[in-house]
Amino acid sequence: MLKKILLGLLAVIAVIIIVSRFQPDTYTVERSATIEAPPSVVFTQLNDFRNWEKFNPWADADPNARYTYEGPATGAGSVYLWEGNKEFGKGRFTITESKPDEYIKVDMRFIEPFEGAGVVEYRMAPAQGGTHLTETMTGEHSWMSKIMCLFVSFDDMLGEKFEEGHRRMNTVMRGIPVETMDLEQ
Repeated sequence: MLKKILLGLLAVIAVIIIVSRFQPDTYTVERSATIEAPPSVVFTQLNDFRNWEKFNPWADADPNARYTYEGPATGAGSVYLWEGNKEFGKGRFTITESKPDEYIKVDMRFIEPFEGAGVVEYRMAPAQGGTHLTETMTGEHSWMSKIMCLFVSFDDMLGEKFEEGHRRMNTVMRGIPVETMDLEQ
């Protein structure tokens, strides 16, 4: 009986592995929202990693995580490193492109609990009531994420975090007056 159970379990695992190979090699997750602040405010807040803790929903996984910053304070070359519990993990973000009030491109490197890489792009445009912000994350699926996608929607899982981040941005950025910002960044 035990032998049949083990053979059945091995068959299920084999089927999962085989089916996962048919998953796409890459992923793209995109969400848009209107942020109730002008593009200059949204850009300035996103262009400085020191502001991200105010609206980063992923940080909820470990309130005691450690953050360090390298390179310039803002813009291209600015680096944000984090290290937290096993759920929050360890990684590095680097701004690789920065166009005032329009666009920011961030290179992502995940170190723990799984290695991975990707790119996040923030596109900003003036909109009725503030800024139309589009956040897009792209990357390559690892063999483990391909298996995970058989059971969980990557788009739903990451998209929910984007949407929560946008809600938090509205709370944080809504009251920031443009004239108090250092626009030389």
